[in-house]
Amino acid sequence: MQNNIIVKVEDMTIAYHDKPVLWDNDVDIYENSITAIIGPNGAGKSTLIKGILGLQKTLSGEVSIMGKDFKSVQNQIAYIPQASSVNWDFPTTVLDVVLMGRYVHLGWIKRPRQKDKEIALKALETIGMSEFKDRQISQLSGGQRQRVFIARAIAQDAKIYFMDEPLAGVDKKTEGVIIDFLKSQQSIGKTAIVVHHDLNTIKQYFDHIVILNKRVIAQGTVEEAFTKENLEKAGMIGEHYV
Repeated sequence: MQNNIIVKVEDMTIAYHDKPVLWDNDVDIYENSITAIIGPNGAGKSTLIKGILGLQKTLSGEVSIMGKDFKSVQNQIAYIPQASSVNWDFPTTVLDVVLMGRYVHLGWIKRPRQKDKEIALKALETIGMSEFKDRQISQLSGGQRQRVFIARAIAQDAKIYFMDEPLAGVDKKTEGVIIDFLKSQQSIGKTAIVVHHDLNTIKQYFDHIVILNKRVIAQGTVEEAFTKENLEKAGMIGEHYV
């Protein structure tokens, strides 16, 4: 495991309607890690990711990704939002969604080439969704939709993956597919930052963790930071802890 910091957040503060959601946060994400972001409901987990990616306006703070600003490296970053935030009634096919992962590589062309289509089809094959390539996304189950997002990320061939609750509401088989994908990407040097809610799988799935409740309560390796004391500080006393 490398110890280089690949994402560095300093003094990030974000507010909605003048109400602080995140307050003065410093976060270090390590290269080649699979890092979980956990915290109680309303802790600002999704907001933190959106702030890092420039999807949410910050009141203060600096973000460095691979030593650069976000715009300089955005084609190397894949973002998988919460499934509940996506308009699944939009009339498009599974293959079209996966092809969107190639657009960051197309420059001014903006038309997928045969090579891009082959990459997208291979991505669908990797996560077991080839037979659904022509299906409308509105006709998919929750687990199948999440797999399509994973396929889009595979097609993008990103270096860093930001994922907002990718395991929420999916079946065990899909959960296994997603975790296998993350571990396969880690084995070739890539990094994943995952908003996660199931404390029982932290030790099994992740090697680093950020515990958040508007402020960073603790961060570091799972072995060091994932403690009952830190969970209590974050207001997660009632959560099941193994």
